[in-house]
Amino acid sequence: MESSLRTKNGVFPVIAALGGNALITVMKFVGFSVSGSGALFSEAIHSTADTLNQVLLLIGIKLSTRKADDNYSYGYGLERFFWALVSACGVFFLGAGVTIYHGIHSLQNTTVPDFGTVPIVILSISFILESATFIFALRELNTKNPGMSMKKKLKEGDPATIAILYEDGVAVLGVFIAFVSIIVSIATRNPFFDALGSILIGILLGIVAILLIQKNRSYLIGRNIPDDVKEEIIRIMEADPTIEKVLDFKSSILDVGEYQIKCDVEFNGPALMKEIMENSSLRDEYEDVRNDYQNFIKFIVRSVGRVPRLMGTSIDTLELRIKKEIPEVKHIDIEIN
Repeated sequence: MESSLRTKNGVFPVIAALGGNALITVMKFVGFSVSGSGALFSEAIHSTADTLNQVLLLIGIKLSTRKADDNYSYGYGLERFFWALVSACGVFFLGAGVTIYHGIHSLQNTTVPDFGTVPIVILSISFILESATFIFALRELNTKNPGMSMKKKLKEGDPATIAILYEDGVAVLGVFIAFVSIIVSIATRNPFFDALGSILIGILLGIVAILLIQKNRSYLIGRNIPDDVKEEIIRIMEADPTIEKVLDFKSSILDVGEYQIKCDVEFNGPALMKEIMENSSLRDEYEDVRNDYQNFIKFIVRSVGRVPRLMGTSIDTLELRIKKEIPEVKHIDIEIN
């Protein structure tokens, strides 16, 4: 299931988006330099932010694949969420902040830019490329999370893939807004609509950034595993006849598809005793010591000593069963209540 860059980690949508956005960024800056369009400048800044953010996502993905060591016993999986959070902050400050600022500044401009046909052509090409990377990210999300509703996919899916999905979704919408604002400005000879398009694009970027910041924050502060997975783990444990009850269940997500759980269990005394009786010749041992009190005491001590070992064996068996049925569970800590 693992490699230097695991297929589960959303690296392919990030690489596709990075290549597409790098090309689009250059095109949009060329278009802005030719036309002076505020909306096209906003789109150029938007694509610049997306390109830089995708570099950060790749850094996080790469660092998250490092193995556990003496300093980080559970590995480096949270690296992906940290760098995705930095990326989201970049969308907010660089993408939304600069774009809105430029749009407000452009409202003071009374000169209608000489748009020409270059911005229209560039925006058309951008729309096609942005749509392609958006569809690629959507397909990746659906492939990695089969059978889930879209709401659940967006909640539990890989943050890198979802970041690309959100960013490219807004990019497609942003290109449409820029296109409309330029057309309206040309038709009315009023630069206000071009500036308004810039501000709307910045607001959209701000909304996406806030959604991504909140998502990655939840992972970094110790987000619980999905409820259905938690219920399944508890079901597996309580199905064991030696387990009476599961208590104080805690969990956290260490990486995409990697869970850590901790809980207390109450053992079923009669069930444990039944296992001891089935796996040892108590009657024969009792017959040997029934007439000797000292040997009887030793017999009791030996019998009691079997209980902790049996409990330990039951816990080991449970852990193996859980990991086999739910491979995402990488670390289990079961304690006796």
